[in-house]
Amino acid sequence: MTLGNPGEHTLQVRVYYEDTDFSGFVYHASYLRFMERGRTELLRSLAGDQSDLHRDAEGLHFVVRRMVIDYAKPARMDDILMVGTWTTAMKGASMHLAQEVRRGDEGLVKAEVVVACVRDGRAVRLPDSLRLRLAPDQSGDHLQSSR
Repeated sequence: MTLGNPGEHTLQVRVYYEDTDFSGFVYHASYLRFMERGRTELLRSLAGDQSDLHRDAEGLHFVVRRMVIDYAKPARMDDILMVGTWTTAMKGASMHLAQEVRRGDEGLVKAEVVVACVRDGRAVRLPDSLRLRLAPDQSGDHLQSSR
């Protein structure tokens, strides 16, 4: 299932009571967890389990370096949400991702995320094999449709 952005990975998430605040809306930090799962599943779909990357790539890890979030509309308990994740750019030691949380056709939250590749606490160049699998769609269509 796709949300319409080339190269996009989607993850379905149900909102549980624990994801909400006293008002019954999804607590803002819960979206961070939803999007983390989306990034993890994108990586899993392209490169396998992160635990394999840690082991096979001699301790390679990914850390969020920067995140800009736009909260447009709230979600509520029992909503079924789709978390879309796609690559927008690859740099030496980082990848730039876009994420969108939707309820049906309704956009709720958008985020721009910079994820750095590190080993032993230092930034390292993304391995070429991973870089090729994570490279953004070259058409540029996904950049226009997400704005």
